[in-house]
Amino acid sequence: MNLTHRPRRLRQDRVRGLVSETSLEPSDLIAPVFVDATTDERVPIESMPGHERVPIDGIVDRVEAVLETGVEAIMLFGIPESKDPEGSRAWAEDGVIQEALRRVTSETDAYVITDVCLCEYTDHGHCGPLEEELRTDGSIVEADGPACEPTLTVDNDATLEALERIVVSHARAGADMVAPSGMMDGMVGVVRSALDEAGFERVPIMSYAAKYESAFYGPFRDAADGAPSFGNRRHYQMDPANSREAMREVRLDAEQGADVMMVKPALPYLDIVSAIRREFDHPVAAYNVSGEYAMLQAAAEKGWLDLEDAALESLLSIKRAGADLILTYFAEDVAEGLTGGR
Repeated sequence: MNLTHRPRRLRQDRVRGLVSETSLEPSDLIAPVFVDATTDERVPIESMPGHERVPIDGIVDRVEAVLETGVEAIMLFGIPESKDPEGSRAWAEDGVIQEALRRVTSETDAYVITDVCLCEYTDHGHCGPLEEELRTDGSIVEADGPACEPTLTVDNDATLEALERIVVSHARAGADMVAPSGMMDGMVGVVRSALDEAGFERVPIMSYAAKYESAFYGPFRDAADGAPSFGNRRHYQMDPANSREAMREVRLDAEQGADVMMVKPALPYLDIVSAIRREFDHPVAAYNVSGEYAMLQAAAEKGWLDLEDAALESLLSIKRAGADLILTYFAEDVAEGLTGGR
């Protein structure tokens, strides 16, 4: 038998790496870190094995542990000491993120990105202050039921005003990059203007440009204490059925000055990652979210798959689809595997 084409020739061990099309490095990864102003000790996150909320006094040690794996960037998420309807602790000078930023940036070499949203800070768990929902004719939409109470939704423009305060407070505390994540109309434009006017024109913006209303966020809401107390977020996060809408959202964010475009979640939306990569020159980030992490952890606990191999394959698929940066709860474990534990 004479076979001219034998692709297996390039699958042998000593040549396989030379012809590998996609590479993954620790420097491609961003590790999420949760800092909690309500505790003096580390609190395990049950739905996310291996992750904890850490107190402010422990944040430097936590970040140094991330850096030891070869990961160079972190994203900070905060749990404040108190909440109110406006989420005012999000921009407080002595807020949990602001204090964590000052410590981390002064004592470590980490590149620090901050999540900019209000869901962890409002007592109702939504991503901004609320208003009564109105119809196009100006009448109030009422909920079903005998009480006929007005239906509440997030006030987009009031939220933008809050985002301006938050990003400036983060930049003053030392943030290297800010990441607005609430999917508010016009959020990138107001964030860019606020940073520039405050003298932080060098601080880049990673926009959650295509953030879907996903079933994969459950463990994060447990970790960050940010679940909505009523309703859902379908009025501001994207419909999972839509892809053309994602391109409109990304294009708007590009026009408003976003530096990096984020897709969230990652694995169910690899087509979106790939489409953005083809259409735009901006760096593309993908968020390998808590539910994606938790389902692999659960399957591994059952003995149904090898966790290390499945995690690496998942992240390679995200990179292959076109992501330049990957925010993932597997960052430390995968980085250690890539570097041999250093």
